[in-house]
Amino acid sequence: MKLLLLGGTADGRKLAAQLHQLPQVEVIYSVAGLVRQPILDCAIISGGFTQFGGLEQYIKQHHIDAILDVTHPYAAIMSSKASAAASICGISYWRFHRPEWQSVAGDNWQQFEQLMQLPPLTQDYQRVFFTIGQLEQRLVEQLEVSLMAGAQRHLVRTAVPSKVVLGQGMHWLKAIGPFNVDDEVALMREHQIDLLVTKNSGGASTYAKLEAARLLHIPVLMQSRPLPPNADKLFVEPDAVLQYITKKIQHE
Repeated sequence: MKLLLLGGTADGRKLAAQLHQLPQVEVIYSVAGLVRQPILDCAIISGGFTQFGGLEQYIKQHHIDAILDVTHPYAAIMSSKASAAASICGISYWRFHRPEWQSVAGDNWQQFEQLMQLPPLTQDYQRVFFTIGQLEQRLVEQLEVSLMAGAQRHLVRTAVPSKVVLGQGMHWLKAIGPFNVDDEVALMREHQIDLLVTKNSGGASTYAKLEAARLLHIPVLMQSRPLPPNADKLFVEPDAVLQYITKKIQHE
């Protein structure tokens, strides 16, 4: 089996390493390469598929048998493209979709769907901590209304520099998980955070910010996940992926 694994997540790196050890499985790991290059023994593609003429062309030229999508739960565009390409090329598309975080006692979460809903939802707070990845320019412009009035200060944390011009009153912080609770509590206290804005990414790497918010009684605006695309098989546990592929190669 020649398997194209779409990664860029901790789950993706771990699964690639484990699948690479299986007999009869050749793993090709694809990563955007924006944050850091993974260290893996399998073949690695960095920078997307445009360099090969697109994903469909790559699948055909390299005789890919199946796609395993282990991208971020919010990488909806990439996942949709992968699902469509697999369908066109007549190969399997499997999706690993890690479980969502669930609120517990002491959490104060409010769900929102789209980023442009944030300006009115954040306007009554003074120090807002954004951990939702890259901000869109139009969102920054809307948030600047409150910033220019001197009513707010924003802390924006991402793994790579902002692709848009951040407004005055927006402080950018570069950081890559995993994070721990003590550091997150200290950061929120230092910046006097009174609202956390985040995505329901799931997993352990960035969960500490939610624990810190709970300890400090800080409310959380939680962006709902996009629905995953249609998949021939949907997994929520890494072990289930390994078991499924192992059985599949044993029966072929």
